[in-house]
Amino acid sequence: MSKLFLVPTPIGNLDDMTFRAIQVLKEVDLILAEDTRTSGKLLKHFEIATHMQSHHMHNEHKTVENLVARLKGGETIALISDAGTPAISDPGFLLTRACVENGIAVECLPGATAFVPALVNSGLPNDRFVFEGFLPEKKGRQTRYLFLAEETRTMIFYVSPYKLVKTLAEFTQYFGADRPVSISRELSKLHEETIRGTAEEVLKHFEHKAPKGEIVAVVAGKSVK
Repeated sequence: MSKLFLVPTPIGNLDDMTFRAIQVLKEVDLILAEDTRTSGKLLKHFEIATHMQSHHMHNEHKTVENLVARLKGGETIALISDAGTPAISDPGFLLTRACVENGIAVECLPGATAFVPALVNSGLPNDRFVFEGFLPEKKGRQTRYLFLAEETRTMIFYVSPYKLVKTLAEFTQYFGADRPVSISRELSKLHEETIRGTAEEVLKHFEHKAPKGEIVAVVAGKSVK
């Protein structure tokens, strides 16, 4: 039976790969990978010999039609990203939507996603939250900040280490210097750390200590008085 599997991969620690994910990747006809070099190391580690093909943001618009045709022909395909769950700030949405529109079964396995542990260990309210992913680079960035300044739910952002200091300065400017912030870095890896404090305190910390690795920023929502 044809089916698209969305398979999460570890965000750092390979021990977070599930038995089920390994089994699915071994049994499908094709694995779509964001970067075949990165995923090749993962597949080799778990002795997965399934054929792999690249599927990333620069080619997914061109490949979706062909992949849907292959699925309609009875093949099973698994989609993985470099790390975490496909379609969460990574390729996956376009193919998933096309499968749904064409009546093709889609199954997403549970697994690693960076923002969940970052939110939970932040100590900030997590009963209601909004995931923003990466902020716009230039156009629309200020507009987004002005909109989010009124957001009362906890906010989650993905941030490049090269832009963290700039982003924290923007948090201070648009959300206020006293707004609680939690920065989680290198989650599940050897040098994992979480720095918590006000936007101003966390900014000063990283101004003196250059950040490295994958970063998730969790910001408290606006206080409702």
